[in-house]
Amino acid sequence: KMPSTFLLMVCLILLMPLVSAEKCIICDYFVLVGEPVALSCPISALLELHSDYNLTWYKNGSATPVTTERAARIHQHQDLLWFIPALLEDNGVYECDVRSLNHSNRQPISLTVFKNDNGLCFNGKMTYEQKVVSTAGKIICPDLEHFKDEDNNQPEVHWYKDCEPGFLEGQRFALAVGEQAVLIENVTVQDRGNYTCQMLYTHMGRQYNVSRTMSVEVKEQPLQMRPEFIYPKNNTLEVELGSHVVMECNISSGINGLIPFWKVNDMDVDYFDSTYREQFYEEGLPHGLAVSGTKFNISKVKAKDYAHKFFCHFAYDSQEFTAYLKLDPPAQNIQGYLIGGGVSLAFLVFFTLVIYKIFRVDLVLWYRDSCHPFLAKKVSDGKIYDAYVLYPRNRESCLYSSDIFALKILPEVLERQCGYHLFIFGRDDLPGEAVISIAEEKIQQSRRVILVLVPEPSCYSVLEEVSEKQLAMYNALIQDDLKVILIELDKIQDYGSMPESIQYVKQKYGAIRWKGDSSAGSRSARSSFWKRVRYHMPSRRDGSAAALHL
Repeated sequence: KMPSTFLLMVCLILLMPLVSAEKCIICDYFVLVGEPVALSCPISALLELHSDYNLTWYKNGSATPVTTERAARIHQHQDLLWFIPALLEDNGVYECDVRSLNHSNRQPISLTVFKNDNGLCFNGKMTYEQKVVSTAGKIICPDLEHFKDEDNNQPEVHWYKDCEPGFLEGQRFALAVGEQAVLIENVTVQDRGNYTCQMLYTHMGRQYNVSRTMSVEVKEQPLQMRPEFIYPKNNTLEVELGSHVVMECNISSGINGLIPFWKVNDMDVDYFDSTYREQFYEEGLPHGLAVSGTKFNISKVKAKDYAHKFFCHFAYDSQEFTAYLKLDPPAQNIQGYLIGGGVSLAFLVFFTLVIYKIFRVDLVLWYRDSCHPFLAKKVSDGKIYDAYVLYPRNRESCLYSSDIFALKILPEVLERQCGYHLFIFGRDDLPGEAVISIAEEKIQQSRRVILVLVPEPSCYSVLEEVSEKQLAMYNALIQDDLKVILIELDKIQDYGSMPESIQYVKQKYGAIRWKGDSSAGSRSARSSFWKRVRYHMPSRRDGSAAALHL
């Protein structure tokens, strides 16, 4: 029985590799068109350990073995089936037939010859998948063991990331010594991508590219972090007396089973108030993190809850960490009052500005009349006249009665009704006096200059008026306290023909247009025109017509 038992054991040992090899029902190879590839038979590595064998390659369905002539593009060399180079027509299934002394077996091998994707140096469906962890990783260029030179040395390999060279210049990347691989330190998610390794293989004096593309995925390791409070962080919470509140404490960490707990007044919350019942929980997060917490309900906030701080505790690395949450009664809400007051103030300011814009003239006149007793007591400014009046003296061809306005209407309103003291050239000067000296003296003694204008140049007596008018304009422009009041007896379309001094005064102060006539209504100091004139006039110095505005 002994020899029979020994023979049975030997047979089982020989059959076990074949059974394991037969699990590889079909093995796949893929290669870029135009590159060489070597197919190996998975059964041969098992049989050569135990007995002599013979291995022959066939095209699937063919009884003719593949040639062993090395000059042929497709040939068998030793146990490998070589395609130098592979063409698209080589797609298909090939069989390796392994025969030993007592057994034979055929293993199908699939070969896929592919093209690169448009504009890329690889085919996204024909890549080797590799994973690296987020601390340090290695990207290996696979299946290069058969592509050595005549001295049995591996040719130099060039690397590309997403078809771009130069990524090895980064400080985190380095070539592995003695192997076809790239080492990466401090791997990040930005290191994901398609890495291509490429080398030159020489066969029968011709060189061929050999390339492999690895689709690299980064696997992040769980973060090792110190536990810390998410909430509370020494917070104050405003709650109404008698209201309901949930007191919650949670911490984040990479440690499971780390449970916080509440204490108040150096005792557990359950002892501080029997109605407080803590509930513990723990939730897992991505990347190995966890959130642990505890909470309890205060159904009705009592006065005693305002008197203490509620402390949340947890222990880690032989230390205890705390953070508190303080309940306070809500502060009086003055935000509504502030907003209401601000809106009211803004409306009041806007309304005041609108009222002042519309009734500015009336308000100023009312103020002068109401405060006249106080204004009259001011220190004298040394002026004698309230206004110096200039007007064009009529000629026979003039259609405008500037004499009537300047010598009758203007004095009647401003002097008799309003109490102003005017100097009207042509009325108050003495015959024979020098025009320039009188004009200069009287203008310096006046608080305003009233200049009556008409649109007709023919109405002006040039010889009599030009020097006086220019002198008046000169004084008005160089003296800051002397203002000019322009009165138009009719609309003047163009000031371009007038002296520059008048154009300047018109631009600075504007003009008041007279639209009245010689009727009694047009001579009332309460009319719109005379209110505007009085608005530009100085305050009266005497008490006449004190109730005029009323």
